[in-house]
Amino acid sequence: MEIPPLSEVRRLTEKKRDAWWTVLLVDPVATPLVRWTAKYARWVTPNQITWAALFLGLGAAACFAQADWMWLIIGAVLYHVSFILDCMDGKLARLTGRGSEFGGWLDYVFDRIRVLACAVALMGGQYSRTGDVVYVWLALVVVFLDMLRYIDALQIFKVRHSMRKKIKARARAARRSMESQHPDAVGQDQRDELHFMEDLLRDNPSADIDNTHDELAQQVTTGKAEATADEPESGTGEKVVVDLHQEFKSRFPWYGKFRSLLLRHRIRAHLISGIEFQMGVFIVGPLFGAVLPITIGSGVLLMVFELAIIYKLLLSTRDFERTLAKYPEPEPVEAPAEATVPAQAEAPAAEQNKGDDARL
Repeated sequence: MEIPPLSEVRRLTEKKRDAWWTVLLVDPVATPLVRWTAKYARWVTPNQITWAALFLGLGAAACFAQADWMWLIIGAVLYHVSFILDCMDGKLARLTGRGSEFGGWLDYVFDRIRVLACAVALMGGQYSRTGDVVYVWLALVVVFLDMLRYIDALQIFKVRHSMRKKIKARARAARRSMESQHPDAVGQDQRDELHFMEDLLRDNPSADIDNTHDELAQQVTTGKAEATADEPESGTGEKVVVDLHQEFKSRFPWYGKFRSLLLRHRIRAHLISGIEFQMGVFIVGPLFGAVLPITIGSGVLLMVFELAIIYKLLLSTRDFERTLAKYPEPEPVEAPAEATVPAQAEAPAAEQNKGDDARL
C-alpha cells in the first residue's frame, strides 16, 4: 500500500470538526506519527496502539498515586502521550483500512478503564497526602461525569435519529398519498430530495452560516448536486432542506458567527467536552499542582456545556414538531373484513399474554 503525502493523510484521517485540545495539541503530533507508522512500521496494528494507550494510562495512574509533585508531572505527561496514542489508533485504522468493530469496542472500554484508574489513583493519592475526604468525593464525581456525558451523547443521538426517521417517513407517506389521489402526477415529485441542514453543514463546514436559510440551503446543496451530476436523475431535482435548529439560531443569532470562526480551524463549538474535561483533571491540574480547584472548574464547565446541548435539543424537538405538522398525517388504511373463526377466538388473549411476558 502506497502511503500518500502528509497533506492527504490529514484529509483522510483528521475529523472535519474536533475538540480544540485535539486540533491544537494532538493532531500536529499524532497525524505525522500515523503516517510514519503506516509507512515504516507496517506490522503495527490499530489494536496494538490501543493496548499501548491503555498501558501508558495505567502508568500515569501509578504516578498519580504517589501524590508527589514530580510524580504528578510525570503522570500528566504520560496521560497526554496516552491520549495521543488513543487518537492514533483510529487514524491508523482509517488510513490503512484495518479497523474493525471489535477495535472500536476495545477503544471505548479501554478509555473508560483509563479514566477510572486515573481518577481513583489521582484522588486517592491526594487523600492519602492531605487526609481531606473531599478528594474521595471528587473521584466519584469525575467517574460520574465521564459516564454521564457518554450516556447523554448516546441518548441525544438516538433522539435526533428518531426525529429524522419520523420526518422522512411522514414525507414519504405524504408523497404516496398525493400520488394515490393524483395518479397523473406520479413521477413528478420523485426527484425531490430531503436533506437535513446539520448534515449539509457537516459535509460543507466552510459554508457561510450567516446566509439565510434558503441561501445556505442552495449553497451547501449545490456542491452535493455537482458531485452527483453524472448519476441519472429521477425528477425535478428540487431539494427540500429541513433545519431542526431554526429556533436556537433565532434566539442566539451570534452563535452562527462564533461557530463559523471555530470551524475555519476545525474546532467544534462544544468547547468543553469530555476530552477537555479529562485533560483538565489529569493534565492541567497535576501540572499546576491545583488538582482540587481545576477539577471542580472543569466539572462545572462540562455541565454548563452539557446543559446547553440539552437546551438546544429541547428547541430542536419544537422545530421537529413544527416540521412534522407541515406534512399531512396519512389516513389509516382500513383492513378488509375477515370471517370470524370461532376456534381462534381466544388467540388475541394469548398474544396479549405474550406481550405482557415480554415486558416483565
